Amino acid sequence: MNNINPKVDELFSKETKWKKEFNKLRKIVLDSGLNEELKWGQACYTLPYSAGKQKRNIVLIHGFKEYCALLFFKGALLKDANRILIQQTENVQAARQIRFKNVREITEIESILKTYIYEAVEIEKAGLKVKMKKISDYKIPEEFKSKFDKLPALKNAFEALTPGRQRAYLFYFSQAKQSKTREARIEKYVQKIIDGKGLNDE
Repeated sequence: MNNINPKVDELFSKETKWKKEFNKLRKIVLDSGLNEELKWGQACYTLPYSAGKQKRNIVLIHGFKEYCALLFFKGALLKDANRILIQQTENVQAARQIRFKNVREITEIESILKTYIYEAVEIEKAGLKVKMKKISDYKIPEEFKSKFDKLPALKNAFEALTPGRQRAYLFYFSQAKQSKTREARIEKYVQKIIDGKGLNDE
């Protein structure tokens, strides 16, 4: 395999549950000519450097309790002729997964996977982008609006956050079904928002 990364070798050597699946997916992706890197503690595959362009993420291999997956960073733009792409949660806008429970499932669609990877590469080379929802497209919970009225500094701090951080907070607050729970969640993160931090920032 070309372009192998020693850090990914080390990561996969420690894998217990999905070692065979990871190595099979790895071979398929590397056969497509992508570079291998370790990003966010996962095996990530990027387009090689080109003049004036940064490395661009194409796919990532990751494992969960019930399945392992090949994640396409701009999967929402793929044609998905075989209807195998999965949106991990409703809050995920661009990425899509193809999930597996064993090596056999990977082997059975190896040629399809290569086709999807090739398409993902062409999408990236063409500079296509997923049209992301604007913050104005998200509903702000009434409890959060009420907090804005009482604490203008909170509103200003929230609006100064990056769109991704704003989306994460709105989605988390809105997930709670009861008003009491929404209020508790908002209260817990008021200071963090004022400090300019995202939901998962330390």
